[in-house]
Amino acid sequence: MRIILVLLLIISCSPLKRFEETASKWENDIAKLERLDKSQDYSEDSILFIGSSSIRLWSSIKDDLNPYETIRRAYGGARYTDLIHFTKRLVSSHDIKAVGVFVANDITGGMNDLTPPEVLNLAKFVVKQIRSSHLDTPIFFIETTPTPKRWKAWPEISNANDLIMRYCNEKKGLFYISTRDYFIDKNGLPKEDLFIKDKLHLNRNGYSVWGGIIKNNLNRILALN
Repeated sequence: MRIILVLLLIISCSPLKRFEETASKWENDIAKLERLDKSQDYSEDSILFIGSSSIRLWSSIKDDLNPYETIRRAYGGARYTDLIHFTKRLVSSHDIKAVGVFVANDITGGMNDLTPPEVLNLAKFVVKQIRSSHLDTPIFFIETTPTPKRWKAWPEISNANDLIMRYCNEKKGLFYISTRDYFIDKNGLPKEDLFIKDKLHLNRNGYSVWGGIIKNNLNRILALN
């Protein structure tokens, strides 16, 4: 009886249970991404990127990260609260060289924001799910970018970034790619000329900067593995 109660407690505390209502919203998007696996060819040297719209909209990724082969399996508006339901489906079927994660919508300055520790716990859960099928594959987290639109929330976003960075630094096979220094100007504010009109998503110059940072870090990360 005690064992059953413990199991029930574990299940009730699972983030999958806590955020179960977020799964159905993105089911069609995930199904479309799964269909791409059947129509797109890629090698085992490819790097799989999962996460939110900055990955989905990165149309210049092949040029920006050349010669690395890339696979994009991202959907607009992704949060950790819904990605946890789909990580296995997006990752487990791929034979790849590394996995990149970029999720930027759990703290936006809104009423339903998660706390930085909650973001960290969900990031850890994503790692656990990836490790269920890719035990030794390098995983790198790309820092949530400081943006003009969400600048008021930057202290909390930055805190969550720092927590994930420390977590990655403590774990073998996890890596953190910091980008903030390249997107904050000398005046202490985000560089607006790197974003499109919505002041949230990167423009071509922004992606060029972002891609350069990520590529340089990939050279370092993959040299260690």
